[in-house]
Amino acid sequence: MDKFQHDGWCPICEKNETFISEHSWFRDHLLCSGCGSIPRERAIFKIIKDYFPDYKNLMIHETSPGVRGASIKLQKECIHYTTSQYFPSIPSGSTHPSGYRCENLEALTFSDNFFDVFISQDVMEHIFNPEKAFKEIVRVLKPGGAHIFTVPIINKTKKSERWASMSDNGEIIYHHEPEYHGNPVDAKGSLVTMHWGYDIASLIQEVAKMPTVIIQIDDIDKGIRAEYIDVLVSIKQY
Repeated sequence: MDKFQHDGWCPICEKNETFISEHSWFRDHLLCSGCGSIPRERAIFKIIKDYFPDYKNLMIHETSPGVRGASIKLQKECIHYTTSQYFPSIPSGSTHPSGYRCENLEALTFSDNFFDVFISQDVMEHIFNPEKAFKEIVRVLKPGGAHIFTVPIINKTKKSERWASMSDNGEIIYHHEPEYHGNPVDAKGSLVTMHWGYDIASLIQEVAKMPTVIIQIDDIDKGIRAEYIDVLVSIKQY
């Protein structure tokens, strides 16, 4: 395709910028000329600000943060913003030589009722036991807090499908052809374990008792237009 270009307003830069793509797959290629963010990053930051306008003063944790866009803005602006990555080779709660705290979403080391907001961007499709992860996230959230996250809802109205699982002895079981996404801390990439459908919201309600909304934004003037950029918001009510 010819280069696409649209002048608009970036929710992350919070000023007028140009959105440019030289590829028809906007999800990974519609870049902001200012911060270099992609559509899902602009979408999640807009939702964070809409739901928590006082986000700069809140206890916010992001698992597997990005290296641009919303993650960088939160790091710069939020007093109590923290991050973690998962490194299987070191104990959870310890610090990796890269400087990141190691945390396993299925067994977090944080105290109960600790964070106002828990953020994950395209992480929940790589978890072997997402039910455990959702339970752990609700545990560490304060009442009224939220898990705000993106995940590719590949299956849409079809049922979610498990793409890979792990046996009791730690062996990976592939239910379909292995699929990997990029991983900033592992050159091998991240194995896809789930192809989610919209029924993810029902699963979160069932296992973590968190009402969940799926927000779809299509606003080219804010650079938010692409496939699979839904933002999910799960609220802890107790």
